[in-house]
Amino acid sequence: MCPTESAIIDAMSETSARLLNLLSLLQTPREWPGSELAGRLGVTTRTIRRDIDRLRELGYPVHATMGAEGGYRLAAGAAMPPLLLDDDEAVAIAVGLRSAAGHTIEGIEEASVRALAKLEQVLPARLRRRVGTLGTATVALPTVDHPTVDPEHLTVLAAAIANHERLRFRYRAGAGARSKRLVEPHRLVASGRRWYLVAYDNDREDWRIFRVDRLSEPFPTGVRTAPRTLPAADAGAYVRERMQGMVTTYRAVATVYAPAAEVAARLGGSAAGGVEPVDATSCRWHSTPEALEWLAVRLALLGHEFTVHEPPELAAFLRAMGGRASRATDGDAGGAADGEKGGKTDRKTGGDADATP
Repeated sequence: MCPTESAIIDAMSETSARLLNLLSLLQTPREWPGSELAGRLGVTTRTIRRDIDRLRELGYPVHATMGAEGGYRLAAGAAMPPLLLDDDEAVAIAVGLRSAAGHTIEGIEEASVRALAKLEQVLPARLRRRVGTLGTATVALPTVDHPTVDPEHLTVLAAAIANHERLRFRYRAGAGARSKRLVEPHRLVASGRRWYLVAYDNDREDWRIFRVDRLSEPFPTGVRTAPRTLPAADAGAYVRERMQGMVTTYRAVATVYAPAAEVAARLGGSAAGGVEPVDATSCRWHSTPEALEWLAVRLALLGHEFTVHEPPELAAFLRAMGGRASRATDGDAGGAADGEKGGKTDRKTGGDADATP
C-alpha cells in the first residue's frame, strides 16, 4: 500500500470515529452549540458543520436553531437509530432489562428478553462481570407470590433459539421428578406470571413445554440444527392448547357491585376486556377460560360484593372456600362443609406433564 492510500484510509477512519463520537454527544437530549461540540471533539466549527451534514445524509434528523441559545440537537426520527452508550449506561440498561424479564412485567416480557439477549451479546467482558455482580448482589422482593425466573437462563435460552442450537439442562417436573434434557429450543412464551420454553425433546422424540422456573444449568451444546415445524399455528397457541388440555377450565359470568372502570382496572390485562357496565354502580364480568381456583381468587381480590351466575362449579367452590375461611376464624376446623367436594377441579391425565401449571 502506497503512502497516499494509507493516508486516505487513516483519514476515513478518523472521520468515522469522530462521527460516532458526535452522534453519541447528540443523543444527550439538549441543545449543543457548535463551538462546544468542536471543543469536545478537538476540531473546528466548520468541521462540525460538515459532520452534521454527513449525519443528515445518513438519515439522522439533526435540527439546528439560530441565536445565542441555539445549537444542534438530535430529533426523533422515523426509525430507531443505533444508541451509543457509555459503560454505566449499558450496565444500567442491562440490569433493568434483567429485572423486567425476570419478574414478568405484563406486556413487555418477550421484548425484554430479546433486547437483553442482543445487549449482552455485544457487552465487553468487563461490563458483563459488572452486570453479573449486580445481579447476584441484589434481590427484588416480589409483590405477589409467584415463581421467579433467572434472567441469565432467559438470555441463554433466547440465544440458543436465535442460533438454532441444541441445549442441555436439568429439569424438575411438577411432581418433583428430576431429569436431564437435550432439546432443540423453538420459542419462549410468557403467559401470566410464568415463562415457558417450547422445544423438541431429542430423547423423547416429541415436542415438549417446559416451565423456565423449573429448569437449571442450561448449556448450549454448539450443535446447530435445521428448524423444525411446530404442530400448531404458533408457539403461543401451542402452549395455550396444551395447558388447557391438562387442567379443566371454566368461563365465569358474575355481577360485581362496583363501577365497570374500577373493576376493569383491578382485573387488568386481557381479563379486563370482559367487563360490561350494567349501571353506574355495577357491572357484568365475562371471564376468559381459567381454572376455578384462579377465578375465585380474581373475584375475591376485587374487594367488592359480587354474584356468580355461572358456572355452578365456581359457586360451589366459593361456598367451600368461604366455609374453610369461616372455620379458620371461629376456631372450628373440623369436618368438611356441604358442597366442598363439588368445588374441586378435575385434573386431566394423559399428555406431557412437564409444564403443569
